[in-house]
Amino acid sequence: MNKVTMENPMICDIEKGICGVNDSVELSGFEDINARQKPVRIVYFTDPICSSCWGIEPQLRKLKLEYGNNVEIEYRMGGLLPSWNIYNSGGISKPSDVASHWDEVSEHYEMPIDGDVWLEDPLSSSYPPSIAFKAAQLQGDKLALAFLRRIREMVFMEKKNIAKSEHILQAVAEVGLDSEQFKQDFEGKANQLFQEDLDLAKKLGVRGFPTLFFSNQENNRLMLYGVKPYSEFELFVRTLFPKAVKNELTINPETLFSYFPSLTTKEYSVLSNITKQEAETVLSELFNQHKLHKITSKNGILWVK
Repeated sequence: MNKVTMENPMICDIEKGICGVNDSVELSGFEDINARQKPVRIVYFTDPICSSCWGIEPQLRKLKLEYGNNVEIEYRMGGLLPSWNIYNSGGISKPSDVASHWDEVSEHYEMPIDGDVWLEDPLSSSYPPSIAFKAAQLQGDKLALAFLRRIREMVFMEKKNIAKSEHILQAVAEVGLDSEQFKQDFEGKANQLFQEDLDLAKKLGVRGFPTLFFSNQENNRLMLYGVKPYSEFELFVRTLFPKAVKNELTINPETLFSYFPSLTTKEYSVLSNITKQEAETVLSELFNQHKLHKITSKNGILWVK
């Protein structure tokens, strides 16, 4: 892989788990992110094609199951890749330069990512899928998160260019969004909402992803920047809300797949508190019993209910 600099946000600092400019975030503008409905609010700045954000999916899913009664997570789009035209210097200047990097990220985080999409059908921008997510949000958070999950599976595992309308609309149909309403919002209101996300990210000094701002109803705030172990997510919640009660998970495949219809091997291992090798054995047995389907990429498997 070519020598690169962090000036291009498509190249992530694998050790720190950051996609974006590798510097500190200015902690300003917090009045916009105080907790509201639940004791702890998380404002999560992400992007549909952020590989490090894909890397924290196991931690986020576990947090939702164990502390969902105490924590609300608000997804904001950060605008990782406006256009390749602005990245014409340094060691990376074209999509193909990202391919091998994504394969490295996949190995490091143990989440399946196939970098060949950047060789076979590269994205010109992450703005179309980001705007699509904002359009999906107008039909409810549940559908929007299902949509975001689906387009991430498409780009990371199925090598689909999710900047293309054909793939966006496929995901819209698969998760049950109203397609006509979606098209109307995608062309209209969603653009303004996406711009508001970009404006808030700029105000808060967000320059890399994932960035998560934790706050409570007493206006105490913490920030988590980059890929961190689950223990840090849990620590932040308990620091801001010491009375938080952890939901005891029922650790069996049927229950976990009722919460999440698709899981990577790493996600299943984190949620089940077992090793990745043990998870592979359990999931393969369920597949052999025709209880699961699987989508296989060169760097891992997605198990589907």
